[in-house]
Amino acid sequence: MAGKKGKKIVVTKVKLQITGGAANPAPPIGPALGQHGVNIMEFCKAYNEATKEKKGTVVPVEITIYADRTFDFILKTPPASVLIKNILGLKSGSPTSNTVTVGTLTQDQLESIAKEKMQDLNCYDMEAAKRIIEGTARNMGVKVK
Repeated sequence: MAGKKGKKIVVTKVKLQITGGAANPAPPIGPALGQHGVNIMEFCKAYNEATKEKKGTVVPVEITIYADRTFDFILKTPPASVLIKNILGLKSGSPTSNTVTVGTLTQDQLESIAKEKMQDLNCYDMEAAKRIIEGTARNMGVKVK
């Protein structure tokens, strides 16, 4: 089915956070895509192939579903909280972030996370990106030097 200029008609966009290389038809993927008539196994194979080098890391994906039941997807960078936990070797953030500190990020670590996340953040310069990541760290109970 094509639009006026031969473009596919977009039915919806679905955003999911899936562990890299581990997509399967079980929830949340199956129900999210099945209700739009998408071939779930085809998506799982394509996603797993695209994320095979990022196994074990959460990789958000934005799936565009078209009227002819085909799809395209765009991989995003892992959430800032996941990157912070990976750098500091944490299992989780603080249950009470305002009183219990679980780790400390250096400015270099903060900058490396900001560089990685820059394309997906809603900012134009590195200082703003660092402030966004710093806020996420504070909410997790991580101090920034």
